[in-house]
Amino acid sequence: MNDVEIMTRQQRLQELQTATKHRTETVGSWAVPVLTAFLICAIVAAIALGSVTIPAGHVLAVISGKVMHTPIPDTVGPAMTDIVWDIRIPRVILAALVGAGLALSGAVMQAAVQNPLAEPFILGIASGASVGAVMAILLGFLLGAANVGVPIWAFGGAIVATLAVMALAGMGRRISTVKLVLAGAVVSALCTALSNFVIYMAGDAEGMQSAAFWTMGSLADAKWSMLLWPTLVVSGMTIYFLSQVRALDALLLGEEMAITLGIHAPRKRYIYMACMALLTGVLVSQCGIIGFVGLVIPHMSRALVGVGHKRLLPAVALGGAIFLVLADLLSRVLLPAGDLPIGILTALMGAPLFMKLLFGSSRNFGG
Repeated sequence: MNDVEIMTRQQRLQELQTATKHRTETVGSWAVPVLTAFLICAIVAAIALGSVTIPAGHVLAVISGKVMHTPIPDTVGPAMTDIVWDIRIPRVILAALVGAGLALSGAVMQAAVQNPLAEPFILGIASGASVGAVMAILLGFLLGAANVGVPIWAFGGAIVATLAVMALAGMGRRISTVKLVLAGAVVSALCTALSNFVIYMAGDAEGMQSAAFWTMGSLADAKWSMLLWPTLVVSGMTIYFLSQVRALDALLLGEEMAITLGIHAPRKRYIYMACMALLTGVLVSQCGIIGFVGLVIPHMSRALVGVGHKRLLPAVALGGAIFLVLADLLSRVLLPAGDLPIGILTALMGAPLFMKLLFGSSRNFGG
């Protein structure tokens, strides 16, 4: 290949990169409003559809009446009001919160450890949270009320799993993709075995069945009382990480670049991983293990708005909420006899992308 051909290829590559950057900047400017509108439509559809189909006008009438404390029209019966307000709306809100939180945790983890495969489920953090939550549910290790004790124990399990993964992968030296994934697989297998052991030793047939269904991920038991902790933690973490976009961008470029910019990379990494353990622990304690959301959504969002976290994080949170609201809707209508655990659906959708990233190319990660 002569010099002219090399220069021509370099020029074409530069033109392609410039066009890609321009496209992502253009798309990123309107991505958040469009995703917000799409999320509202998905929420209304998820509330309206199910084993009993409710017209969208009736859904809006119930919401308006409950929020504004105005009379609900007579055309909307009490049974329909109960279905909308007490059953479906809490479930849809919890799905949106869990989807946004898991997708956000995946995006932050991938930047913190500079690994496109980092995600709470793959790295075993969700399984660690599951161990703590199962112990709290079946063995009665509750600190006060149940809605406080289970998140605390799930957070403890997530912290232990996070420390174990980082220690196995070698925190003091460069962490490779293979080592991190293998460490996550080891910790995940161990935590799954511990969860199954606790379920088996509980001796309560009904509790065993409930816990086993819970370990596959489910939003079927969503209630208004369950929304407080996820709302506080997801909102707080979203606000916090939106204030950390400069540090996340620097970490994504490498530890040397972060140090050059005055950012203490190891300390930031520990802080971010602790925050992700808290976020994952609270979410897992409410709905069980739902995998691959933190892997699928960040990579789809990067392809849409680019790698800059100022635009990426809002798109990731909205995309995760949309993804899990629609996945939960599908889990409710797919089987006529009952709900399909949502973790099964997300795994079926996320596993192919995981294989593509593991064995293929991830050139869009980090630049």
